[in-house]
Amino acid sequence: MPLHDWSRVEPGIFHDFHHEWLSQIKRALNDGILPKDFYAMAEQWTGEKIPDIITLQGRAIDPLSSTFDSPGPVTGVLPRPKVRDYAQAEADWYARKKSHVSIRHVSNDRVVAVIEIISAGNKSGKKPFSKFVNKVLKLIDADVHLLLLDVLSRTKRDPHGIHAAIWEHITDVPVSETNGPFSSVAYEVFHDGVNAYPEGYAIGSLLPDMPLFLAEDAQVQVPLEKTYNAAYTAVPLRWRRVIEG
Repeated sequence: MPLHDWSRVEPGIFHDFHHEWLSQIKRALNDGILPKDFYAMAEQWTGEKIPDIITLQGRAIDPLSSTFDSPGPVTGVLPRPKVRDYAQAEADWYARKKSHVSIRHVSNDRVVAVIEIISAGNKSGKKPFSKFVNKVLKLIDADVHLLLLDVLSRTKRDPHGIHAAIWEHITDVPVSETNGPFSSVAYEVFHDGVNAYPEGYAIGSLLPDMPLFLAEDAQVQVPLEKTYNAAYTAVPLRWRRVIEG
């Protein structure tokens, strides 16, 4: 099923789809994509809300501590993608970053990754957009891997896409246009830098699978097309007719 034009409907209609897509992604991750020591939960976060889906490692730790033991190598994952668009920010990011942000522990388990589907609210104004970007930077600063999905039209706040708006805060280097007005980007955070794996597409495109990093050079593939299709079938027929024109 090709990507739809969500500008045809009010934000509330997309919000309903957004919720269902999250559920489908979470279900797919927990149904054999994630290694056995990892699991995904939707919006289980305390404090300021940012993530849609968080991936946790099933390893008990002290909830009052900001440190944890190394979990060791992650099995059942793939190495870095080899043929995807790629950008790297090395030690200069860590040299310029603010003091380390301690990500909260959820159910005494360590947060290793976050998946966020961009909402209309994230782009609704300068303040909410800036707040969203700052929260993403804090997660990267805290060594949390990210996958951001954006199937909404660009605004004057993100004329070159979500990745460009975030990357300029990390490297001060402009990002070239992705191949299409919509995009996804995966961020791999490691000991001396950040790798970005952006993917662009347009209305009518099939959504590519995207990497979700669980550790350095260790990722699983998130099936965007499959989960998008499953979620879209739950959109009421009355609104599918409007979306499809």
